[in-house]
Amino acid sequence: MSDVTITRLAAQGKLTLKGDLTAATLATAVADVTGLDMVAAREIRRGDDRGLAWMAPDELLLLLPHAEVPSALAAIDSAMGDTPHLAADVSDARAVFRILGDPRRILAKGTPADLRPSKFGPGEVRRTRLGQVAVAFWLMDEDAAELVCFTSVADFVAGWLDNAAA
Repeated sequence: MSDVTITRLAAQGKLTLKGDLTAATLATAVADVTGLDMVAAREIRRGDDRGLAWMAPDELLLLLPHAEVPSALAAIDSAMGDTPHLAADVSDARAVFRILGDPRRILAKGTPADLRPSKFGPGEVRRTRLGQVAVAFWLMDEDAAELVCFTSVADFVAGWLDNAAA
């Protein structure tokens, strides 16, 4: 294998939050749960053990400690009040991989996304395909990326990443 390290991360809490991303109540709910400011389109913010990623014009992915998922769901529902939204625990339905080394080179082997530095940089999310399966990934910096996929295809993605790194 090359100088690239691929690791499947331990269980982490993951929430999908759908709603009007411009609503003040949604931004407040997100800040209460993650401690992070709202993200713009195709952006991710990461804290020590938390993250907030834009997934679609009406969808966010919240990353947080697994033990906090039930209280986070309750806090979101409370903060949102009557504002239409959907908050769902997707912790067991998603797997996260960390790619250390040269993530652009690895990811470019299997995604149609434009990964040139002028088009994709740290703090940006791409929701796309990798090896013909749905994924989202982001650069943490030029030497590290994280990738999220459905748990049902995690073994395939792990093998694909290992082959691409070899």
